[in-house]
Amino acid sequence: MTEPSNRPVRTVDYHTAGEPFRIVAEPPVPIDGDTVANRRVSAVDDAGVDGLRKLLCFEPRGHADMYGGFLTPPDDDGAHLGVLFWHKDGFSTACGHGTIALGVWAVESGLVAPSPTGVTDVVVDVPSGRVTARVHSDGDRIGAVDFVNVPSYRLAADVTVNTSRGPLTVDIAFGGAIYAHLDAASVGLAVTPEHYQDLIALGREIKWKLNDTPLARHPGDPRLSGIYGTIIYEDLPATESGDPHQRNVTIFADGEVDRSPCGSGTCSRVAVLAAQGALAPGQTLVHDSIVGTRFHATIVEETVAEGFSAVIPQVTGMAYRTGCSEFELDPDDPLGAGFVLR
Repeated sequence: MTEPSNRPVRTVDYHTAGEPFRIVAEPPVPIDGDTVANRRVSAVDDAGVDGLRKLLCFEPRGHADMYGGFLTPPDDDGAHLGVLFWHKDGFSTACGHGTIALGVWAVESGLVAPSPTGVTDVVVDVPSGRVTARVHSDGDRIGAVDFVNVPSYRLAADVTVNTSRGPLTVDIAFGGAIYAHLDAASVGLAVTPEHYQDLIALGREIKWKLNDTPLARHPGDPRLSGIYGTIIYEDLPATESGDPHQRNVTIFADGEVDRSPCGSGTCSRVAVLAAQGALAPGQTLVHDSIVGTRFHATIVEETVAEGFSAVIPQVTGMAYRTGCSEFELDPDDPLGAGFVLR
């Protein structure tokens, strides 16, 4: 166990549909483990790795809604890289917006050579499995990235949760992480910035009501258990072609708010809609965020996973570079690794 490194930490920052993603290509601390999933387990209890997360995520270098990832070796030669995703409360099992940003970074940095076809697959090992960032480019310009996720499926339907607003009905689904899904209309809320604080409070409450129940257990891998977040969604008018159009806010970790439509959360949403018969192969879910940004999601394949009817979702978005930084930790700084306010 080591303390956070005093060596400078270099980062490259992106945002995907408004959600930040801070990439640490060369973490200055060792991250133990033989796979990305096991590295996540070890990182939780490693003072050096967790201290580095806090250093980069907490104020004054970050904020309560900061997000990023430490790059690691992949599990084997079948992937280009591995990544440990992190936020203010710990390490995530999945992150679609981060995978999209990593696809852009991998091509822009030269880690993965762009294909002359204009479509370049960047294969990434994440704690929930192996995913792909399919980067679409025209010459030197990247225009979009498809996040192709692990099999996603609904775990439970019409679950009653007793809350401060009374009993509410949610679905629970896996999209690389486990989410509860609540219709905003059922509690008289809209997914708009005006309802921001109420949405946070309700999403947080639902998560913790369910997190220690059997409903939060992953059916095949206990390392993936736990309710990661609550997706509060509302239906919008369907597109001209009849495709579903929704707006959501994902409240994850302990009250953190995704500014994007949430990549793994969108995959979880695709799984629920597929199970309800509301989204079929060939259709597109138009998925908006609380800040008005948008992902498009489709079903690549129907399959079976862990005994559940499942889908392979694809979420299309784009990430943009916002800057580079070199962070330091002054040993005389009384705030040390920082602080966080929610």
